[in-house]
Amino acid sequence: MPLPYLLLDIDGVLIPFPAADGSTPPTHIRHTVLPTGRHPDDPVPIWLDPSHGVLLADLLTSGLVTPVWCTSWRRDATTIIGPLLGLPDFPYLDLPRPQITTSHPDGYLWKRDHVEVWLADAPAVWIDDDFTSLDCAWAAERTARGTPTLIVQPDPQLGLQPEHLTEVTKWVAQLPTARAV
Repeated sequence: MPLPYLLLDIDGVLIPFPAADGSTPPTHIRHTVLPTGRHPDDPVPIWLDPSHGVLLADLLTSGLVTPVWCTSWRRDATTIIGPLLGLPDFPYLDLPRPQITTSHPDGYLWKRDHVEVWLADAPAVWIDDDFTSLDCAWAAERTARGTPTLIVQPDPQLGLQPEHLTEVTKWVAQLPTARAV
């Protein structure tokens, strides 16, 4: 079996959404960034936890997963977010920019149709804050068909926690290993 893909979202996972009072976790440091297409006079403030870079780098260098950004940040994930966290360069899914007013136009996360085609029959662990019960059912169905799939859903106001990566590591460790051909 090939290494599972680690599909990694950013907003709500690495960049927490502010609480009702506007606060962000005290572990996160403010950065001002300029995503592709933004005017230089209109930068974006983001908050990142430096420990995420260390935790993710440890997972990535373990050789247990193949990382792929799966985020509306697209290429900016590799040129802005990854470097701010000290992560190695890794690919991103070139997701479309849908004209939607909800993350769940069909009752499930809008990214899923694109992810499903891209993954084909590859095993995957997908970390995103915006899944619905239909996404969880999709992962269970893939797993039941022999394509191991794990959904990890952080609280969008807290973001990624060490226990999420522990869950990923334990899940990957129980997968059958690739057999020599």
